[in-house]
Amino acid sequence: KGDDLPVETVTWNDAKDFCQKLSGMTGKTYRLPTEAEWEYACRSRTTGAYADDLDTMAWYLNNSGNKTHPVGQKQANAFGLYDMHGNVEEWCLYWNGAYFGTVTDPTGPSEDSYRVCRGGGWGSGADYCQVGSRYGHDPDSADCGTGFRSVLPPGQS
Repeated sequence: KGDDLPVETVTWNDAKDFCQKLSGMTGKTYRLPTEAEWEYACRSRTTGAYADDLDTMAWYLNNSGNKTHPVGQKQANAFGLYDMHGNVEEWCLYWNGAYFGTVTDPTGPSEDSYRVCRGGGWGSGADYCQVGSRYGHDPDSADCGTGFRSVLPPGQS
């Protein structure tokens, strides 16, 4: 709902379909990030609960006025990425549940009732905006504060 606002109110299936269409248009393979990719991008080589001061980096329950804000108004993280904390929570590739696979890039279960979202949104408390916070949503749910960002895996640039 605006040229500089993040995509929101989309289902996991909508986000997946967008990535497939973008891949078809470009000849490259776009997809949703794995949880490890999302966390690495959010953390940007930091080790704390947030990449920096939450109030300077995020639109969340304490400062959002209960609405989405244009991208780029808050401080970017060390990788130059905006709104990894807050504004809209973001769909990830995997099902919710216990991690499986390697420690560095766990895959999650092969099926579940919910898909993973990360980052918290404009209506989230600070605890949901932490780098390590993860929560599940029905993949057919289009909550008003849920969006996504697509990734282009290495070797596709």
